[in-house]
Amino acid sequence: MGTPDFAVPSLEILYNAGYQIVGVITSVDKKGGRGRKNIIESAVKKYAQSKNLSILQPNNLKSEKFQEKLSSLNADIQIVVAFRMLPQAVWDMPPMGTYNLHGSLLPAYRGAAPINWAIINGEKQTGVTFFKLKHEIDTGSILLTQAVPIYPDDRAGDLHDRMMWVAADAVYESVKKLDQGTVELVEQDDSEVSHAPKLNSENTEINFAQPVRKVYDFIRGLSPYPVAWTKFDNKRAKIREASIDITAPNSTPGTVRTDNKKYLKYSCTDGFLNVKEIQLSGKKNMKVRDFLNGYDDGNNK
Repeated sequence: MGTPDFAVPSLEILYNAGYQIVGVITSVDKKGGRGRKNIIESAVKKYAQSKNLSILQPNNLKSEKFQEKLSSLNADIQIVVAFRMLPQAVWDMPPMGTYNLHGSLLPAYRGAAPINWAIINGEKQTGVTFFKLKHEIDTGSILLTQAVPIYPDDRAGDLHDRMMWVAADAVYESVKKLDQGTVELVEQDDSEVSHAPKLNSENTEINFAQPVRKVYDFIRGLSPYPVAWTKFDNKRAKIREASIDITAPNSTPGTVRTDNKKYLKYSCTDGFLNVKEIQLSGKKNMKVRDFLNGYDDGNNK
């Protein structure tokens, strides 16, 4: 069970190892592109089609028709990688249980956006966890974990791309253990829980009233998606790329300094965030030099 690119290597490694994939459950097709006329299929569906695997695309996981089809597959185990919340009737169906691959070292960063929040919080390490599902989200017993380093300039996209291959290895090693009957499940330590809530417009706004390294971590943790934002000339502006300038600011956090040609930076408590790319609402993403050379605020460039 999975949808995006992140889930494909996990499916591929099991297929290549010769495990019988009795079914692939993924998201329904969507319309997109110009005029919303193109049909967009999930990355997992495209891979499954290339291997002639049986595919289910339920609108409603609670529907009796879907659950009957799922049951008819007679799966021994269900594996979830970047899919959706499952109703108990679904995750409780296979005799060996349902297991989920989560993008953190649980119980750290339970929730929807573990990769993003690990970077935002300046972590030096994260990882993946393969655990058995139960009713409460991300709380099940752990079968396997594998650590992944976070480098000082990693963006969320960089870490995501490294982690999906680590995730595939973790899924494969876990399934081998299940197949061999050598599983030892470990309960999570609730005293070490932290959370990775869903990202939205409110919690992706940049707060410059903090050290510049914290602001820099916030930006890279939200790049390339959903992207940190602030205001420039009273317009909403997304910032995907930036660097740290440790020059003493001597100005209120959030103050903009620019020569209108080469640089644009925001003051923080102990330095400046030097903007490298910026995107005003409704406009394309631009290198800051190109942006400044073409920007007209209505008065002066």
